[in-house]
Amino acid sequence: MLRYCHRCVMPDSKPDLLIDDEGICNACRSYEGRKAVDWESRKKELTQLLDKYRSKDGSNWDCVVPVSGGKDSTYQVVRMLELGMNPLCVTATTCDLSELGEKNIQALRNLGVDHVEFTTNRVVRRKLNRIGLMQVGDISWVEHLTIFTIPVRVAVQFNIPLLIWGENSQNEYGGPAAASTNNVLNRRWLEEFGGLLGMRVTDLIGIENLTKKDLVPLFYPTDEELKRVGLTGLFLGHYLPWDGFTNTLIAEGHGFQNFGRTVEGSIVNYENLDNHQMGIHDYFKYLKFGFGRATDLACLHLRRGRLSRADAMHLVQRHDGKFPWTYLGKPLDKILEPLDMTVPEFITICDRFTNKKLFLKDASGNLMKDKQGNLTKINYDNEDNKNQNGENHHHRLRDGKSGVTPTLS
Repeated sequence: MLRYCHRCVMPDSKPDLLIDDEGICNACRSYEGRKAVDWESRKKELTQLLDKYRSKDGSNWDCVVPVSGGKDSTYQVVRMLELGMNPLCVTATTCDLSELGEKNIQALRNLGVDHVEFTTNRVVRRKLNRIGLMQVGDISWVEHLTIFTIPVRVAVQFNIPLLIWGENSQNEYGGPAAASTNNVLNRRWLEEFGGLLGMRVTDLIGIENLTKKDLVPLFYPTDEELKRVGLTGLFLGHYLPWDGFTNTLIAEGHGFQNFGRTVEGSIVNYENLDNHQMGIHDYFKYLKFGFGRATDLACLHLRRGRLSRADAMHLVQRHDGKFPWTYLGKPLDKILEPLDMTVPEFITICDRFTNKKLFLKDASGNLMKDKQGNLTKINYDNEDNKNQNGENHHHRLRDGKSGVTPTLS
């Protein structure tokens, strides 16, 4: 049975999310702790750390900033420049770069920084997208790996001992206590929280004729290499108040452009604008765990007082979990084309990774879908839930104060 946090709208099906005896999730509890943070003291600590790693004679870059051209990485670069740092910005090129994504990368370059864009072998990349989708249900598996490995490899290559990351996702979205208090990125953090989903790089050797040399950008530097450079990383969100919406306002003031309308599967127009495959990635999260990107964003705004819980629920109902026929305006069949995959083949993979316990099925056990291919969640609040014939079965979120809220479809 799914439980929902009484404060936000996140279900306990989210990996590493815990709901306490008062019905509050650990992500909301973590955000509570921000009220007690002395941010002025944290900023001074950040300044001291940056001074420690700043190139003393100006002969090298002061730090590496991994950048996608998105609102958060643009914000990170703006802050580093304001603090007098000379960053080397590093982009691990995305899988299916959008036109808007390319414009935002150019806007970031125009801030006045040195920029390295590393593009992996596109033939290999298409294979890895297909393998990730079919093996672990994540078309973006390779992208989530390379956004960690490539900036780290560049830092080692150029002997730059400091990486500037944005937020610690385990702190913002919930996670084990040890990770939520960790403000330094290390090899263990990557292995535990880097989105590998149990599939190692070495597991790929031999699949679709891939060899070790095809996978060089995916390998993390050795501990010996990290030690030689003295490489460490810090999460900027530990030292400065982190808020995606505020980051967006600052980024837009420095040339960043939003989508102009709500992104499919989202509730905002300013996030995940660079990769056409992100709609598929977010949809598979919904299939596996019963929540998607709309839920993530609704919770972030709710915790910051910009949404009521009722409004957050309505937005989730309206936007979460819709079949990804388009993303950033690009049709699904065109997104799948480089993977040599048809839409019917894609739907078969979707059904294979769908958590059947979360969605309505007919008498034969087949998933029930509307004309647009959308699933319907089961109403776990209904005690008569054993009969899954589709009659009056919807998954509802409880308010914690006023009973049951409008249906989520």
